[in-house]
Amino acid sequence: MSESRTPTQVRKTALAPDVRRLDERAARAWTERMAVRPLGGGRYAVDSASGATYVVDLPAGTCTCPDYQIRGERCKHRRRVAIEITTRRVPAPGKRAAVCDACGVDTFVPESEGAPDLCGACRLEPGDVVRDRETDDRLVVARVTPERAHEVVIEGVGETVADYATNEGYPLDDLVVEAVYLGDLARRESPRRYSFPLSRLQRVDDAAVVDRDLRERATA
Repeated sequence: MSESRTPTQVRKTALAPDVRRLDERAARAWTERMAVRPLGGGRYAVDSASGATYVVDLPAGTCTCPDYQIRGERCKHRRRVAIEITTRRVPAPGKRAAVCDACGVDTFVPESEGAPDLCGACRLEPGDVVRDRETDDRLVVARVTPERAHEVVIEGVGETVADYATNEGYPLDDLVVEAVYLGDLARRESPRRYSFPLSRLQRVDDAAVVDRDLRERATA
């Protein structure tokens, strides 16, 4: 698992593109040593090479530096924040840095999210249509829980999700996903939710053919 890097651990680094065709502010944004630290809400602290720290507010399009405050220019600090976001060194507004709860890679997730932190490869959302890798059945995700497969006991069976026979081979610490079979959604007023290890379910591209009302019923 890679080590997560917090904002206080970010070093002042200089980037190295070909800046010959850039204007002065853009060139300085690319080449000067600065450290960008996300503050949340689309605001970023920029530690400059001079030792001064300025705050860039991307949604407002402002910076606390003299170049913006006095001259109204799009300063090197705002440009540097944009560069760092584009190169995925810092999260974009509305996102925060996190470690994926499923695979352990560094990723960016929504700031306000209360669900498990998942990267793009592992991420499942309520309403997503998924395929059961064991049976090829289609299901609709109802909820991604923070519990692990070895912690959740299946009601009426007395075994954990990890111990259940058809889940053999999947990680014991897989996150547990609650999902509803598509057939049950179509036939039953209150379809039952089943628990699966996250890695047993694969997101599929045929979600568009599943009635929206059925997907909403699965997550209700």
